[in-house]
Amino acid sequence: MTKKKRFNPIRLLPVLFAIMYCAGTNPGSLYASTEKICNPANPVIQWLPENNQANPASSTSTRAIAPAEESSIVAEGKASYYSDKFHGKKTANGETFSMSHFTAAHRTLPFGTSVRVINLENGKNVVVRINDRGPYLRERIIDVSPAAAKEIGLFKRGIAHVRIEAYN
Repeated sequence: MTKKKRFNPIRLLPVLFAIMYCAGTNPGSLYASTEKICNPANPVIQWLPENNQANPASSTSTRAIAPAEESSIVAEGKASYYSDKFHGKKTANGETFSMSHFTAAHRTLPFGTSVRVINLENGKNVVVRINDRGPYLRERIIDVSPAAAKEIGLFKRGIAHVRIEAYN
């Protein structure tokens, strides 16, 4: 009869220490870089103030946006907008959602990131600020507020093909 070997956690310690040491020496290698994904020919825009009481910026805004060094992400896909049933409810970053603000939800972009959303069907664009997570439908890349949806001609159709450009 053979003796059954028991799991000994002490044997894993050298492996764990090696992993921790390697991760500590080059932590940047553990994360995917989002730098220089965009085409350098695209125009670049600076971040807008996060907590501006006025409309942060839209295609009808008279505010000038100064060029920055580079954008951090450019993507194309389907966009939709929030239902009015979310008005007055908390967003993922703790703010209260308002249908009249130019905000949006994205799965991974940091809260406060300024994103230009360009409707590729009619060329209209708007700058929104990320303050929530979503959309959770696989084929969609961003959910915008109803105010932003009206600005780019998305409100009546519900879904549109868009390009998003996030800026840092």
